Order: sequence, then C-alpha cells, then structure tokens
Amino acid sequence: MGSATNHAVHVESTLQANGAAKHAIAASWQRSKLLHQLHPDHKRPPERMSSRELKEAREQLGSLVSTAESSLDRLYLAVGNVGCCVILADANGVAVDRRGAVTDDKTFREWGLWTGSLWSENSEGTNGIGTCIVEKRALTIHKEQHFHSKNTNLSCSAAPIFDHEGKLLAAIDVSSCRADLTAEFARVISMSVVDAARHIESEHFRQSFSDADIILTSSPSRQSGVTSDHSPSLLAIDQDGIVVGATRGARRIYGLQNDALKTPLLLSDLYGKKINHAKEYELAERRVILQALAHTHGNVSAAATSMGISRATLHRKIKFLGLEI
Repeated sequence: MGSATNHAVHVESTLQANGAAKHAIAASWQRSKLLHQLHPDHKRPPERMSSRELKEAREQLGSLVSTAESSLDRLYLAVGNVGCCVILADANGVAVDRRGAVTDDKTFREWGLWTGSLWSENSEGTNGIGTCIVEKRALTIHKEQHFHSKNTNLSCSAAPIFDHEGKLLAAIDVSSCRADLTAEFARVISMSVVDAARHIESEHFRQSFSDADIILTSSPSRQSGVTSDHSPSLLAIDQDGIVVGATRGARRIYGLQNDALKTPLLLSDLYGKKINHAKEYELAERRVILQALAHTHGNVSAAATSMGISRATLHRKIKFLGLEI
C-alpha cells in the first residue's frame, strides 16, 4: 500500500480503538470524520476564497493585520531560512496574510499555504490552524498527525490570538513541508510562534485601550504574568483606578466576565485590598496641592487660581494638611 493509503488505514484503526477520543490528536480526527464528515484520503487542495471574500476577511480583523505585521516579519526572519512560511489566519481559518521565500512560493501555493486558503478544521480536518482555532490553544500538528493524507508532509505550529474581550480573534502559524523537519525542531518553532502570538495579542490590547494605563499582572502561581494557556495577563486601568479592560489571561486569573467590567471595578478590589477612602481623599488632595505649588514655584495665589479655588481656601487646606511651603 502507498503512504497515503497507509495513513488512511492508520486513522481509521485509531478511531476504532477504545478510548481514542481521549487522545488530543485522535479527538480531532474523530471530529474530522464524524462531525465534519471528512475522509483521510481526501485529495483536493484547500478551498480558496475569492479576492472579495479575502478583502472582507481582512477588513473584519480591523487593525489587527497592520498590528501583526512587525511580529510576522520577526517570526519569518527566525524561521524563513529553514524552509518555513508564516501565516496569519482569521477565526474562520482563512489565511489573510503570509510571509515566505520567493523560491518556495510555487511549492507553498500548491500546498495551499497561501493567502485566501481556508484551513478550518471542518474543511481540512486536523491541521495546525484549524485545530488551534477549535481547541483555542497553541499546538503543533506534525506530519502524520494531520487528518488528510495529502497534508502528512506538512509540519504546522500554531497559536491563538484573543481580542480585548477574551474572544478568539485569529491564529498565527508556521508551516513547513521539508522532509527533514523533526518533531523536536517543530517544538522549538512552536515556542517562537507562541511568543509572536503573545506579542500581537498584547499590542492589540494596548491599542484597544489607548487612553488607559496597561499593567502586567499575575497571581502567585503565575509570576511570569502569562497564564498556562500562554495568554498575556494584562489589565487596562483608567485615570480613576477603574479596571476597564482585561486580557483573556487576566480574566482567567481573576475569574472576570464581560459583565464584571460593565460596572465600576476598582483595581484595589480586584487585588482584595481594603481602601480607606477618607485617607485616600486626603492623600489625593495633598498630592494636587503639592503639584500646583510646584508648578507655580510656591506662589500660593497662582496655585489657588490654577486649582479654581480662593487663596484663603488654599491657605486653610495647606494648614489643615500640615504642608510646609
């Protein structure tokens, strides 16, 4: 039997084995066969979107495509010289952007590793982009782990990108069809893919809350500021100390839902700290007065005017707070 036939037989026998669904790859194979009605010996190349459909897919991602450009470039510089291409796909599995060597273009186009190609799991079965999107986690689908026999020469490492509300937005993938690419080296590539996805997600979050302060947060068990699913743990804080945004990683750490961010949520409350509001008010007033006096070089009249209060009122506050001028 040929290698394609052997692979199809292997897939079928694995799915018939007891407990096959407990294995991550076998579970994806099971979805491919039973849920999506696909067959391992499917030979057609991936479906290609029309120019109009590709344009619409890119537009729906908004600024993410431009935000991801520098990360895609850096990732390609790291893996391009070993015969890999870099792909950015939307949440439907449509490749909306890519990087690859011109000398490899013909090969990658034939394999469907090209903009406009559809790599959803329900279309291509188990594959890096599609399975990453379904399972919402970073993974590598190496050669024979693909569902379709036609894709078993590929090694694909993908990682998800979540938006500012913790919803799956896109996926980034590095694929290669080199015969000598080992599973060990694929795991090294996977780490670079995860780093790129993490950077894109963080930049997208910062742009979504451009008027807020962005802080890196972590729980005691996650001191790196990155959750076990590789999502960055960032919070967006407005000028009043209210949490206005949280990445998926932060939401997982603090158990936050979208509804929790629709009502005022203090950063101090999130950290479980009790606030003495009287003391905080006094400290805030003290800080404003000292700043006003610093800006006016100690001129009380000018400071009072800048604060919108009378000189007498400012003198009383200075005396009450025990400030020295």
